Amino acid sequence: MAMAALRREGRRFLPLMSSNSINAARSSIVSEDLAPQGARAISTQVVRNRMKSVKNIQKITKAMKMVAASKLRAIQVRAENSRGLWQPFTALLGDTPSVDVKKNVIVTISSDKGLCGGINSTSVKVSKSLYKWTSGPDKETKYVILGEKAKAQLVRDSKKDIEISITELQKNPLNYTQVSVLADDILKNVEYDALRIVFNKFHSVVSFMPTLATVLSPEVVEREAEAGGKLGDLDNYEIEGGETKGEILQNLAEFQFSCVLFNAVLENACSEQGARMSAMDSSSRNAGEMLDRLTLTYNRTRQASITTELIEIISGASALEG
Repeated sequence: MAMAALRREGRRFLPLMSSNSINAARSSIVSEDLAPQGARAISTQVVRNRMKSVKNIQKITKAMKMVAASKLRAIQVRAENSRGLWQPFTALLGDTPSVDVKKNVIVTISSDKGLCGGINSTSVKVSKSLYKWTSGPDKETKYVILGEKAKAQLVRDSKKDIEISITELQKNPLNYTQVSVLADDILKNVEYDALRIVFNKFHSVVSFMPTLATVLSPEVVEREAEAGGKLGDLDNYEIEGGETKGEILQNLAEFQFSCVLFNAVLENACSEQGARMSAMDSSSRNAGEMLDRLTLTYNRTRQASITTELIEIISGASALEG
């Protein structure tokens, strides 16, 4: 019965096959006999496993994009509102990044997590360039690092210059009180003439700008004001009460640093989530394109397997009749 069915199938497909194709099929059967058993099944199984892994990765990247979008909406409003805190200080005390001082402290703000494009590398590159610019024979430059990613990059070649390193800053939603306590700890543990805060200012989901904000010490502010330097409109105000000009400048410098640091942390957090949204969107699209290519490969492999089985049936029927 089985042999009769095989002969019938062979007669049905025999007119479709030429003698050359039958000989080629016979040679392929001989070569396949030398291959390990189940080789074709393994190739399709490998492609199926790869397709499954790519689908899982695509699900993860889409979920991460949605989470980043949710966090961005929550932080963006707070970041925009915080800009009104430090802008009056810029008008009052000025922002003079080109001032030449002996003791510089570079405050580099980065994220604790990756998968957010080149946002952290940009901050580190700006910090390293700033370090070279502020270094000299009679000068001292130190780092204060906020964020794990900047620490991991700067510790390689500037470990001895890192004064303070703080991580997991954005683990919980930050408010001004927490940042002001952090700023107070930094001011107590470092000696500075100028604090230079490096962060990424948020513009849009696909755009952020590396930014440098400078906070001068009260002594430098008073020295620059006496020397006729450009320090805003400080000299246009009269001092009332029992406090001296030095005490007022000290309080203003501390308050200015806490306000600038609060805005810088929020701006950098917005830039991080926006960069992560863009990176995860690109990853999802790339995973979709790879899935399309794998699906095409799988279909071709499966079709080739079916065609080979049909050739084997026809060749067997032809061999029986011949």
